[in-house]
Amino acid sequence: MILAAVLLFLAISGLLARFLSTENAERNDLVALLQAQARGDVPAMLKQLSGCRERPKCTAAVQANATKLRRPGQVKILTLTSPTAYTLTGKTGTTRVAWTVIGRLPVVQCVGVKRIGNALTGVAVKLQTIGPQIPGEADC
Repeated sequence: MILAAVLLFLAISGLLARFLSTENAERNDLVALLQAQARGDVPAMLKQLSGCRERPKCTAAVQANATKLRRPGQVKILTLTSPTAYTLTGKTGTTRVAWTVIGRLPVVQCVGVKRIGNALTGVAVKLQTIGPQIPGEADC
C-alpha cells in the first residue's frame, strides 16, 4: 500500500512538473522572439513564429517591428499576461507582453500564441504573430 502511494505521488508529481514547465516554455520563446526583434534579426524572428514566413502580412509586420523596435541590450520582461496560461488542453489567444532594454522606455506588444496537446501527453507552445508597439495601458 505504501509502495502504491509512493508511485501515485511520483506520477502526479511528474504530470504537474510537465504542466508547469509549459509556462516556462512560453516565456522562453517570447524572450527569444523579443531578443531577436531588439537585435533587428528578421530571420531569427521568423524562425520563432510558426508559419509566419508563408503569410506576407506577418512577414511585413516582423520586418517593420525589427526596424522600429531595434535597440541594443538584453531584453527584460516587465509583465506578461497570457490567456492561454495554465490551460490543461490546447488553446489559442493573444498574450500581452511589456518589455524593455535597460535605459530605454518600455515597449508593449501583443503576441499570438497557440498551445496544442493536453496535460497528459504534454502541451507545446507555438508563437504565431507579433503585433506592433501599442500604448502602455492598452489591451490586446
